[in-house]
Amino acid sequence: MTREEISALLTRRRQALERRDIIALANLYSETGIVESPMAGGSVTGRVAIAELYERWFKAFPDIQQTFEEPLIDGDRVVQTILSEGTDRGEFLGLPPTGKPFHIRIVLVATAKDHQIVHERRIYDFTGMLVQIGVLKAKPA
Repeated sequence: MTREEISALLTRRRQALERRDIIALANLYSETGIVESPMAGGSVTGRVAIAELYERWFKAFPDIQQTFEEPLIDGDRVVQTILSEGTDRGEFLGLPPTGKPFHIRIVLVATAKDHQIVHERRIYDFTGMLVQIGVLKAKPA
């Protein structure tokens, strides 16, 4: 894929995220696409599992807003930083909502092939997020 094609794929991903369009998001991944994410507890494979991961994210944080920085594209690889902010308003990890806000930076590392994402790794401070929304308690420094 060319740099422009990968950039267009990322634009479609951002637009689908903004619309909360789970079907469009899942279709951006290959049939055997893999997403590694702390929220997944490791990794998920395939469009159905990826769609379920997005569904849980949107249900837990229905007001989520994301700000995307310019991606770094090298060959078929992409790195992009995303600022995510939202409020725990739905069931997250099987726990009732706390109503508390969070803001985290996510580093997205992905590989694209044939106009689809074949592998995506989401790196972020999951423990810090859990402390922000009140699921975990932090010991004062």
